[in-house]
Amino acid sequence: QVQLVESGGGLVQAGGSLKLSCTASGSIGDINAIGWYRQAPGKQRVLVAVITSDNHTDYADSVKGRFTISRDNAKNTVYLHMNSLKPEDTSVYYCNADHGYGSSRRGYWGQGTQVTVSS
Repeated sequence: QVQLVESGGGLVQAGGSLKLSCTASGSIGDINAIGWYRQAPGKQRVLVAVITSDNHTDYADSVKGRFTISRDNAKNTVYLHMNSLKPEDTSVYYCNADHGYGSSRRGYWGQGTQVTVSS
């Protein structure tokens, strides 16, 4: 099992920055990738950024050039650096761990952290 704890959300003005953290514990050796997702009220949860175990990264088009995903293996933590924030970035942000292989592969979710961008 894997436990994920997000932190770093808050209220920020448009154009501002925030850094989200996702700290993993448990059976972290079999994590294939960690992704940041967001879900706005009444909308589906969507992938924002992902980083794989070999440090490949990918981003949603809506955040390319503004958000950066990174990792600190010593702290078992993945970060989402969010710059030039827009009101439409307002969502609950969740991290997800893609864990395991074959029939044992599954995803684990954190509890989410609210990001609110005011105009």
